[in-house]
Amino acid sequence: MSFDYKKPTVQLLGRWQPWHDGHTALFKRAIAKTGQVVIMIRESERDQDNPHSTALRELYIKQALSREGYYLRRHYIIQHVPNITNITYGRDVGYAIEQESFDQEIESISGTKIRNGN
Repeated sequence: MSFDYKKPTVQLLGRWQPWHDGHTALFKRAIAKTGQVVIMIRESERDQDNPHSTALRELYIKQALSREGYYLRRHYIIQHVPNITNITYGRDVGYAIEQESFDQEIESISGTKIRNGN
């Protein structure tokens, strides 16, 4: 079974600096909705807040998800996208924009703290 571009799919967009357990929890919620996910990696200038290259972030995602039993081109694909800062839409376009809420343990995970070694 491989990724089906015509099947309903959930989109995750982020910097993933780095991919962490909170992102994995979000992925699991997303994949439960449709069975497949497109993970979009935002390009950004490398700086203190964005220290990891796109290639390294992609590797972290693949490693984390394979440990959970999810595989590239089967359960998800990865796309590199520009530094998207706004998502806008007009009238009803056939998809929902949803914010997921998690318990305090997941909500408290911080990419900044991870980057700073905390």
